[in-house]
Amino acid sequence: MKIGIAESTDDIAACYPVMKQLRKDLTETQFVHKVRHLQKSGYMLAYLEASGNIVSVAGFRLGESLSWKRYLYVDDLVTSSGERSKGHGSALLDWLTRFALKAGCETLHLDSGVERERAHLFYKREGLTLPAYHFSKHVGTQQTNHKT
Repeated sequence: MKIGIAESTDDIAACYPVMKQLRKDLTETQFVHKVRHLQKSGYMLAYLEASGNIVSVAGFRLGESLSWKRYLYVDDLVTSSGERSKGHGSALLDWLTRFALKAGCETLHLDSGVERERAHLFYKREGLTLPAYHFSKHVGTQQTNHKT
């Protein structure tokens, strides 16, 4: 088993088949372009390789805030459907935890869609807690019917 950070375009593209299982709306070209763009603001893409194949990936970043202090935030964490329940996700999450510690972080955070109940059971088994609800509001390019 090997865990590393995808830095080259080829390494990023090699992570796409696994990430596609979580982010179904992205083409490979869009994925590589978006990761390259996000890397400029600190995004990193970790991968776990087993038997010569990438089977788990995690997109993450380091940050600081008043409430969380220094933290590692996991944007994306997915294991290939045929490789789940083999310890890969746990190994990658352990690696992320060690990365956070080495980077001086106090906490590791992630959000998970409310419909992903199996993932929630995994996170609870791995020692993550549910300390808050996450609320959001779409503020992008939506049409409104109000007069100005």
